[in-house]
Amino acid sequence: MSVEATPLPNDPAVLKAMIAALQAENQKMSASLRAHDLLVQALRVRIARLQKQKFGSSSEKVEREIEQLELALEDLQVALAEADELPPEGDDEPETDNQTPEPAEPRESRRRRPKVSQDTPRERRELDPGDSCPDCGGDLRVVGEDVSELIDMIAAQLKVIEIARIKKSCRRCEHMVQCPAPSRPIPRSMAGPNLLAYVLTSKFDDHVPLYRQNEIFARMGADIPDTTLVDWCGGAMKTLAPLIEKIEAEIMASNLLHADDTPIRVLDRGRRDKGLGKGVKKGRIWAYVRDQRPWAGTAPPGAVYHFAPDWKEEHVLAHLGETSGILQADGYKGYAKLYSADLDGKSQFREAACWAHLRRDFHDVWTATKSAIAREALDRIGKLYDIEREISGKPAELRLAVRQKESKPKVDAFRDWAERQLTRIPGKSDLAKAFRYGLSRWASFTLFLEDGRVAIDNNPAERALRPIGVGRRNWLFAGSDTGGETLARAMTVIETAKMNGLDPQAYLADVLDRIHDHMVNRLAELLPWKWKPADQKRSEAA
Repeated sequence: MSVEATPLPNDPAVLKAMIAALQAENQKMSASLRAHDLLVQALRVRIARLQKQKFGSSSEKVEREIEQLELALEDLQVALAEADELPPEGDDEPETDNQTPEPAEPRESRRRRPKVSQDTPRERRELDPGDSCPDCGGDLRVVGEDVSELIDMIAAQLKVIEIARIKKSCRRCEHMVQCPAPSRPIPRSMAGPNLLAYVLTSKFDDHVPLYRQNEIFARMGADIPDTTLVDWCGGAMKTLAPLIEKIEAEIMASNLLHADDTPIRVLDRGRRDKGLGKGVKKGRIWAYVRDQRPWAGTAPPGAVYHFAPDWKEEHVLAHLGETSGILQADGYKGYAKLYSADLDGKSQFREAACWAHLRRDFHDVWTATKSAIAREALDRIGKLYDIEREISGKPAELRLAVRQKESKPKVDAFRDWAERQLTRIPGKSDLAKAFRYGLSRWASFTLFLEDGRVAIDNNPAERALRPIGVGRRNWLFAGSDTGGETLARAMTVIETAKMNGLDPQAYLADVLDRIHDHMVNRLAELLPWKWKPADQKRSEAA
């Protein structure tokens, strides 16, 4: 739509005044944009600092502050994008030999071009100028084409499937013939496998509560009550229970596990009369991870989650009661009985400590005091991590050989240096506590030098717990202890699927569609690391 320009006055003085006003407004807008840029940079720096300070008893408070800052940063970035013209993500015009390449932009100012997988559906739209020249009417011939790409989205859509079972009778014996009704993921339920997979993935992976999903379905033209969605989730989890139990059995049988836990707020019915703020208690989610990829092991990766209403050691002892080997975890005292030796001098687990936890302690001291000793500790530990990056993904034997040759001298030197520092600093300082934390558990911190399978830190378990932190932003707390247990089982199957490179929604949809008709003694075929889509199995059989 064209807009007619406002006639300008002929008086030069008035024109000068208008120009001055426009210049002042332009300067004001430029100053505002610069202020936004500075604030964005400040927030980025603040977030980076806070992310490195997440440890110990203050981690939850820091996480909440980070979440608020990230939201503020995102809003500012959107406002800046609206105010400024976005740079192109990729040239529509193809590059030819006659074109002179322009100087490359600085890396920081370049935007990454969006990418989609090769399996993404493609639609070709041809813009044909016709068969005759618009100028002279002559015949046109094809000499080439210019192709550009536009990423678009097909909105989610519900579909009603009518299952008609035709009845037929035999003309000779009057026998009635009819195909049996196909099995459903949830008996006597209208929910199909793809819909159930969408609901489960949205709730437990994307952390979209069911009442919000109800609103989403309403936009699609479907009224699915919250109570129905609850029943569907419960029914689907009951259907998946045998598979989840098998995943747990496979992972927990490993002789090398990573373990960590995180708090989760749970509504407490016994204190509901005290209000929402006080009517909650603190439960825990534990994660146990098997990940042999760093040392080229043959066992597939997976994670098992368990909920507990409190932080008592009895829960850990129950989770790991049938397991033994090496346990890599933090310094939680509930693990102590697992490491203690029996009358024969044998222990259920050997303890592998986490150098990342030790490094965080020194980083906190350095951030607060700029201590040169803490800075040197960080530098010494950093050199160990430089070696680990070089041997990641290599066989355990090679990792052990490199560690013995390169890491062990540095670790021994660190211990001697740490013992000397303890004689120079106040005994009650945070720096002294960090040194004593490492030296008092030295055998656990050096176990990675004796076994190439052992990692230098417990990052696999910490990564497994990140979805819980993301989810807390949306659902804030679990509705009950039973809800926490359901959350743990759902995350077991979803996160294990993701660790094995699967799309959890596609995986759940196929499993829910097949599991009732699958032979019980062949249930292992549906495990995430063995699963093949039904259409792929049919093509292989053909």
